[in-house]
Amino acid sequence: MLIALSTLGIVLIVVAAVIVVFFILGVLGARARDRRQAGAYAEHVREADQALEQARAADRGWHRETMEQAARAAIAESRAGWNYDGLHLVLVDDRPGIDEDRARFVAVAGDDECRVLLARRGDRWVAERVE
Repeated sequence: MLIALSTLGIVLIVVAAVIVVFFILGVLGARARDRRQAGAYAEHVREADQALEQARAADRGWHRETMEQAARAAIAESRAGWNYDGLHLVLVDDRPGIDEDRARFVAVAGDDECRVLLARRGDRWVAERVE
């Protein structure tokens, strides 16, 4: 049995095959990159924890529990119903005074993540940006 295909049909099949190949290669490349950077990510988390300890020693407003509550509230507001496996503090930016203090958290759920930038307003931490 012979199947007759038009030129357009052949072109569409080839284009679809190329798209599938590029998609598969992209997924494999992203997974390889994630494996290579896994150690660096853990190192950034450790550095942020150390910076938090230094900031807390110098300034009483850096309470991790308070900061995590603000980050969790921002995630709940931005992504209602989204469940995540872990919340990691990845950046502490302790500048002179309190008005320019910033902290960045990353919530991770499998391959998905949500970044939260907190800013300090007086004695409170508020979400400045949720990505």
